[in-house]
Amino acid sequence: MLLSLLIAGVVGYLLGSLPFGFLVAKAHGVDIFAAGSGNPGATNVKRVLGARAGNLVYLLDALKGAIATGWPWVWEKSRGPHLGLIFEHGGLRAMAAIDVALPFCLAGLVGAVLGHTFSLFTAFKGGKGVATASGGLVVLMPGPILIGAVVWLVTFLLSRYVSLASILAAIVVPSSAWLLGLHPALKIVVTALGVLVIVRHQANIGRLLAGTEHRWERKAADRDP
Repeated sequence: MLLSLLIAGVVGYLLGSLPFGFLVAKAHGVDIFAAGSGNPGATNVKRVLGARAGNLVYLLDALKGAIATGWPWVWEKSRGPHLGLIFEHGGLRAMAAIDVALPFCLAGLVGAVLGHTFSLFTAFKGGKGVATASGGLVVLMPGPILIGAVVWLVTFLLSRYVSLASILAAIVVPSSAWLLGLHPALKIVVTALGVLVIVRHQANIGRLLAGTEHRWERKAADRDP
C-alpha cells in the first residue's frame, strides 16, 4: 500500500508541476514571473493577458488536479468490484471501490497541489493552488466545492477582490466537508489544503488589512464584444 501511495503522490506531483500559467504566458511572449504580481496562476495571467488566457490557465490547472485525483479511482475500478467491510455504528457495511481508492486519490490530490505550488519545472516556484485543489476536490466532494464556488462568486462580485474570495472559499469548503460528515481522511486533507491556500495568500492578507490590495478591473480588450 505504501508503494501505491507513493506512486499516486509522485504522479500527482508531476502532473501538478506542469506550469500551464508560465507556458501560456510564454506563448504570448511574456515572462509571467516578471509581470503583474509575478504569480503564474490564472488570476495573474488573466490580469496580464486577458480573460481568454486566464480562463484557459484556470481550466488546465483544474484539469491536472482532477486527473491526479481521479486516475487512482479509475485504476481501482478497472481491477474489479472488490468490496471491503468496515465497522460503522456497531454494524458492518460494504465499502465501495471509491472508498478503497480514497487514500490513493488523496495522495494524488496532495501531490498535485504541492506540484503546482512548488513546480519541479520552474525552480520550485508556482501558484497558490486554488484551481488545482478545486479541480481535484470536484472529483471527491462536489457538494462542498459547489458551496465554495458560490461563496467565491458572491464575495468577488461584492468586493472585486479575487484574493478575498479565494481565502473565504478555502475556509468554507473544509467547513462544509466537516458539517456534511464526509470521510475523516477527506476532511483532514481538505482542511490541510485550505490552510495551505490561506498561507499562500499571506501577502494578500497583509494588503487587504492595509487597504492596498488590488481590486479586479476588466481589461479594455475583455470588454470589447
